[in-house]
Amino acid sequence: MLTVNDLLHIKAIEGIKLAAGHTGMINQISIVNIIENPDVFDWLSPNELILSTGYIFKDSAELQDRVIQELAESNCAGLVIKMKRYFDKLPQNMIDLADKLGFPLLELPFQYTLSQVIAIINEKTNAGYDSLNRRSLDLHNALFKIALEGGGIEQITAELSATIHNPIVILDRYWNLLCYKEHAEAITPLEQMIPLVISKPVFGADFTDRIPNYMSEIKRSIKRSYFHNGQEFKCRIMPVAVSSFVYGFIVVFQTVRKLVEFDYLALENVSTILALDRIKAREIEEVKLKIRQDFFDVLLSGNPISAKMIDTLSDMHGLQEKYAYYCLLVHMEAKDPESYSNMVIHKYELEHIAKKCVQLINEWSESANGEVTCYYRNQQIVILVGRSENKAAITKNEAKSYAQEIYDRLHHQQKGIAFFIGVGGQYKTIHMLYKSFFEAQEVLRLQQRLKYNRIVSHYEDFAVYHFLDNNVNAVEMERFFQKTLGAVAEHDHLFGTSFMSTLEYYFKYNHNVSEAAKAMYIHRNTFIYRIDKTKELLHSDLKDADELLQIQLALKLYRLLNKT
Repeated sequence: MLTVNDLLHIKAIEGIKLAAGHTGMINQISIVNIIENPDVFDWLSPNELILSTGYIFKDSAELQDRVIQELAESNCAGLVIKMKRYFDKLPQNMIDLADKLGFPLLELPFQYTLSQVIAIINEKTNAGYDSLNRRSLDLHNALFKIALEGGGIEQITAELSATIHNPIVILDRYWNLLCYKEHAEAITPLEQMIPLVISKPVFGADFTDRIPNYMSEIKRSIKRSYFHNGQEFKCRIMPVAVSSFVYGFIVVFQTVRKLVEFDYLALENVSTILALDRIKAREIEEVKLKIRQDFFDVLLSGNPISAKMIDTLSDMHGLQEKYAYYCLLVHMEAKDPESYSNMVIHKYELEHIAKKCVQLINEWSESANGEVTCYYRNQQIVILVGRSENKAAITKNEAKSYAQEIYDRLHHQQKGIAFFIGVGGQYKTIHMLYKSFFEAQEVLRLQQRLKYNRIVSHYEDFAVYHFLDNNVNAVEMERFFQKTLGAVAEHDHLFGTSFMSTLEYYFKYNHNVSEAAKAMYIHRNTFIYRIDKTKELLHSDLKDADELLQIQLALKLYRLLNKT
């Protein structure tokens, strides 16, 4: 393979000379690149010969030193600067640092263009690629064999660690740990640098936020520094991506040795193999989830199913046939769906969030006062809570209290998602569970239809609405509403008043004027004025019990008829 020393003897670029870094003359050259932007530091590879006019660092001694430092740390072959463009002579600080690091710094005569030099050197280096490509192909075949024989991500990671002689960490696209491989020669073990808990985050936001969003499109590793207890560790991060969709990351801690050119080819090979492994794992997970969902869909649909099948499948999926159950439905939706430009990615993100929520709910199951079975379907998380038939029945308030706790925790964990929870009643056996599921669905439907801002609601909270909606037709509803509260609604419509909502708060707070006014964020006297005006419109003092019942029913119809 071509070395830096060989450059000095190429007739086509005669006059190129070494200015510093004599001890690096044996550095091998695999490819030539141009640096005219500091951002390129992220993408440098070993054995690259870097060409530059010096424009980006001509006015900054600090940047001049950084260029030499970064190229040397990345095991680049050397730096060639075209003279008489921005430099009549090379800065002494660059020469001194290059000599100190043993990094070749060369001067290119003005008459040569950078494109000419690239063409000449690439022609000389092509022959060296045959050996490298053969090694790369052998590694690819070995990795592919592991994948085909079901070796899995752990064996692939071990093979990569042995190949590049450094510890390896494999993460999912959310930086949660999938697996890792220590290296016997590493001075500092991984366990002393990062938390090694499967499915938990490895790095903090201060590290991950420094990773560029366009990394998956570049599909090359980048260099980053990880700091722990005041010590700096050099890392290489490679995206595991297909069609710009990131499935995860490979992180190499360079605690044994710096990476060489073949190591980068190994990373690219492993990235491809791991992407296929992640796709396969996702498909297997989806099949398992589909089988689980199919059983629950049958169970919760109320369709006939044999007792023997229920007994077998319930045991398989963690249910107890004789337990009393109630159902909670957690509906979830993105607060800002416009932020997702790709609907496939949007769906994938929501699925991941749903999985995370299911995991969290299972971790919090001790607060349910019963055995929790949890799974997700579409944009809903289904929570089934069962208790032995020997225990007292769950009250509405107990069920709502648990649902509120679930909401509070999920809301804290997932800021970008809106959650709404419907709670069904408890039934004595698993055979009747479908009724509780139907009730929880009805709660979410009525919440949306009535435009209530409640986060957690029980089926019994909507008993009157459900009764009216199922037993009174729309014409009769409209007639009753107009007769009872039509004058108040008309006044609100014509004059922009808020008498209907004031009336709702009046009954909601059991005629307590102070509490109702406080809830509406208005002065007590303002509230009293509104109620007095409402009494005038109704020609009522709001004291007759039968009349009050009619007004309350009309307020329910006010929601059902979508007059808000």
